Amino acid sequence: MTLVAFDFDGTLSDSEMTVLLGDRIDVADEMAAITERAMNDEIGYAESLRERTALLEGLPEAEMEAAFDRVRLREGAGELLAELRDAGIETAILTGGFERGVEAALDRAGVGVDHVVANRLPIAEGALTGAVEGPLVEGTKDDALAELADAVGLTADETIAVGDGANDLPMLEVAGLAVGFQPKPAVAPACETVVESMAELREILLGEGLLEE
Repeated sequence: MTLVAFDFDGTLSDSEMTVLLGDRIDVADEMAAITERAMNDEIGYAESLRERTALLEGLPEAEMEAAFDRVRLREGAGELLAELRDAGIETAILTGGFERGVEAALDRAGVGVDHVVANRLPIAEGALTGAVEGPLVEGTKDDALAELADAVGLTADETIAVGDGANDLPMLEVAGLAVGFQPKPAVAPACETVVESMAELREILLGEGLLEE
């Protein structure tokens, strides 16, 4: 048995949740610039996340839900997740993004995973406070991956991690197989293999014996 852990924004999804949220309050360009700096490891992820969510202060909850309604899995991602679960492979999403957006995308695609480790956007009086909370604000994905692996009787080096950005580096560095999905330049050197599509990722997992033709 193994555990396959995916990043979400930029990996399972080609959406970027904070940018979709920023579109609702006209700060998407500012958010995209902060995100790009973080994904290229130019600023710390926790700092970048707090800067981005601070821009969302006052966004009505209904507008947040409308943004999450636009989050989609990328082509082939839902089918691959379903195939992994049918094969009895433990699956997880580890993301600095937000639980409600992940859940909305999975529900829309009619698929699920065994574990979601994600952050949350606090709401007060019907609007976002501008704060962010959750296990992957200050916490890192290597610790989250190790905890999930231990919970199912595995070690981190018996896992596969798939990600694209700098905040994925901790889990990519401890996983048994590190797969970069269209990785940023600062991330590619940490990856044992790089893929450009879910079809290519499926071929890698076939080669690892997790799936069957």
